[in-house]
Amino acid sequence: MPVKILSVDDEQDMEILLTQYFRRKIKKGEYEFTFAHNGVEALQLILSQPDFDIILSDINMPEMDGLTLLSKINELRNPALKCIMVSAYGDMENIRTAMNRGAFDFTTKPINLEDMDCTIEKAIQQICFIKNAQKEHTQLKSIQSDLKVAKEIQELILPKKFPPYPELKSFDVYASMQAAAYVGGDFYDFFLIDGDRLGVVVADVSGKGIPAAIFMAISRTVIRAIALSEVSTSACMKRSNQILCQESVNDIFVTVFYGILNIHTGVMTYCNAGHNPPVIIPKEGKPSFIPLTNDLVLGAIPDRQFHEKELFLHPGDSLFLYTDGVTEAMSSHLEQFGNTRLLENCRLTKDSSPKEIVKSITSSLDEFTSGSVQSDDITVLSIIYNGDNNSKK
Repeated sequence: MPVKILSVDDEQDMEILLTQYFRRKIKKGEYEFTFAHNGVEALQLILSQPDFDIILSDINMPEMDGLTLLSKINELRNPALKCIMVSAYGDMENIRTAMNRGAFDFTTKPINLEDMDCTIEKAIQQICFIKNAQKEHTQLKSIQSDLKVAKEIQELILPKKFPPYPELKSFDVYASMQAAAYVGGDFYDFFLIDGDRLGVVVADVSGKGIPAAIFMAISRTVIRAIALSEVSTSACMKRSNQILCQESVNDIFVTVFYGILNIHTGVMTYCNAGHNPPVIIPKEGKPSFIPLTNDLVLGAIPDRQFHEKELFLHPGDSLFLYTDGVTEAMSSHLEQFGNTRLLENCRLTKDSSPKEIVKSITSSLDEFTSGSVQSDDITVLSIIYNGDNNSKK
């Protein structure tokens, strides 16, 4: 695209001088000149053709002088439009006023065309820099808009109805996910497999941002689809791992805790694929981490065997699931929240509902990390087993 230059001068000779001197650049399509003979005419052209790059304006002109024109141009707030003022050598007071009002540069009469050429080239460099910055800013705004939509989509993926099954009284569940960026790699899920069993998942994809968010959506879909057809947690993890190993790029993987709760007996079978151990909060006794199954993450190594263990929940017992964004959350003094604080916070929530447990622990976490930047996604899920009495209306 040619550099578009508007020359504003009441002297007719200026048009002849510029077109003659810059004839090669005009012929090559590098420069495109438009001419006006006073400030009023120039302003009309600028308003009707807002794509000028450079204004070469005389200061002393009839109808509207160059200083007034410069003020009008400043009102357009176009940082990519550069004004070069032209005046007699002895008119330094007006030239100084023009520079204070935001003129890019100036040249004096009689005009040194080589010097004007250098001044124009210098202006072009500034214009290119500004236009590139404006382009990048526009692209950034577009990306931010896309990320906002992606965040909304991701939030729609996660269950948001609480209580999810109000007709079932034998259990209650509550969860939340707070991404460190627009979108995150953590997710939680829960679903009824049949009339007797509830599936519960908390997972954490390696990395952050868009790649992790995409793999998060894939992982959730795969795990839920397989969980609805597999009897055991270990078999579900094995099949999910095979699929996710095929879908993984750039060594992305996901840690997963998957448990199946029998809502009538309180027995939970579970498989822990490289994830943080959940905390059991018994109605009687101290909170503690449940045993690991010593299985690897999903999406890293195919053809792996997975294992499962069994946990018995008595009426009133709760299970607290979380991602490492909780225990690795950092205070402003660079101290981690850690396992000890987590257990103590769980102890303080005894006899609380899942929603109260989640709210209490996330509130403590917010207070602990006050003044520091959230560096990882934070996902928590609490489930309580109430016993089988009156499990249905």
